[in-house]
Formats: sequence, C-alpha cells, structure tokens
Amino acid sequence: MNSTPLARFERVTRRFGDLVAVDDVTLDIEPGAILGLLGPNGAGKTTLLSLLQGLRRPTSGTVTLFGADPRDARTRRLLGSTPQETALPETLRVGEVIDYVGGHFADRVETDALAEEFGLSDLLRRQSGSLSGGQKRRLAVALAFVGRPRLVLLDEPTTGLDVDARRVLWDAIRHQHELGATVVVTSHYLEEIEALAQRVIVLGEGRVLADDSVARIVAEVGVSQVRLEVEEPDALDALDGVVRRDTADGVQVLTVSDSDAFVRALVGSGIRFRNLGVRGATLEEAFLALTARRPADELVTSHGKELR
Repeated sequence: MNSTPLARFERVTRRFGDLVAVDDVTLDIEPGAILGLLGPNGAGKTTLLSLLQGLRRPTSGTVTLFGADPRDARTRRLLGSTPQETALPETLRVGEVIDYVGGHFADRVETDALAEEFGLSDLLRRQSGSLSGGQKRRLAVALAFVGRPRLVLLDEPTTGLDVDARRVLWDAIRHQHELGATVVVTSHYLEEIEALAQRVIVLGEGRVLADDSVARIVAEVGVSQVRLEVEEPDALDALDGVVRRDTADGVQVLTVSDSDAFVRALVGSGIRFRNLGVRGATLEEAFLALTARRPADELVTSHGKELR
C-alpha cells in the first residue's frame, strides 16, 4: 500500500483574534486507516478539519491535501466530508439529493446501493424536509461517500442518532473503509472511537496531546479506575496519584496514575472505606486524564512512537 500521506499538517497554527484554535500542530494522515479525533469543545477538532477542506487558511504553517493546496477545488475531488451542521434542500426527495450530489463525480456509488448501505432505502421518495434529525444525519454521512473518495472527514457523524442507528452507521463506515476509504472521525462518543478507530489523536487547547492506537494510549497513559465508598470523600484528594475524582450514586470514582501505590496510600492513611474495586482504564478515562493535565504537564506522542 502507498504510504505517502493523504494529508499533512506542518507546524500549523490558526488564530481567531486572540484565540489560538490550532497551536503548532504537525501530523500526517496516511492511507488505509480510520483515525479518531478526540477532544473537548474548543480543542481545535473542527478547525483542523476546516483547514483540510480549504474552508480556512492557516495563520502559519502548511496544510496539504493529496500533495496540493486544499483551497484548490481540483484537489478536493477525492475528498468527502460531513460537517457538524448539515443543510439539505428540503423540497428534494432523498433519492434526488443523492443523484444530484453523485452527478458531480465521474465514478460514483449508485443511489440504490448507497441507500441500502446507510439504511435509507425506505426513505428514497421522502422529501428531505420531512426527515427527522437522525435521518438527515444518516443522509449527510452517506453523501460523503457517494463519489468514492480516498479521504473522508466525518465531524460528529452520529449526533442525534439512537443506539441502533449509530451501529448501522458504524457498519457502513467500516465497509466503506474496507473498500478503500481512509476516514477521519471526530466524536464525543468515546465508545464510537473505540469501536471504529485504529489510530487516535487527542487534542487539548489546539495542541496534540496523544497520537497512537487506542490500546497504546490507554496503556501508556497508565491510569486506572478505582471505585470505593467513604464517609469523607474530600480526604481522598490528598492521596498521591489522583488524576480525577467523580461521584456516582454515592460511590467515589477515581482515576489514578498508579493503582497499587494508591491502594497502599489509602490503607496507610487511615481513611475508612468499603467496597473497593480496581480495574484498567477505558479510552474515556485515558482521555479525561490527558485533557485534565496542564499544558506544561502534557504527554505528547508522535504516531508510532513511545509516549514521553
């Protein structure tokens, strides 16, 4: 497989007045993967995608798409995308919308095949304006694949979908990936990134905090979850290694950097506790641990390299 990057960010910064939305980001998007882009609101995810689509230009640094300037429409012919907010022509039927968008491509997916893949077959004769929010979202994601793109950008693709509809969409995205599409997905559903992505980039305040596989990010961050019940929860904050503490139905849920050291410190502290449970971190807990760090304490990774 050709390993030449489909897209590249080189020392890219994007400012909006005094706000730095993207801060000195360097990364490559290689062909053949589903890449998950994670980060809290304002982390820079949507701005990165807009730079790649040629909708904005970097304040400094260079963005390339298929080796050229993404602001050139000819460069974007093999790029598919679904933005967070989608406007569809309300009077056109679903089949007509697919035909209209597909008509812009020399090699397109047939309307019936695309509709079946994305669960739209029963909606082809419905006007777009009569669709529910979730149905519109499915249609918008399907349109990103109609031109058989090499690279697809999906910004919060399953927003507004129920669990079953999300899984139908996941299956369709996986199939399109198997057919050759490289996919970048931003999502607030961490389960979604775990289910889809081989590579994950975590952003915080416009900077890359981590860039690796799901398993390696979870393992290398090295956090664990500890659950227990105590009479004085605030006393737990004084123990070493506590990255984050939450309360759920009276149970203290802690993300800790070293579970063995934490349990030893807990026992030695004299804090009375019960129902102690310890398990390895999920992607969500690793994500929260990374984004909770101050910039000076960030753990930055390079794709395929060790955290340091």
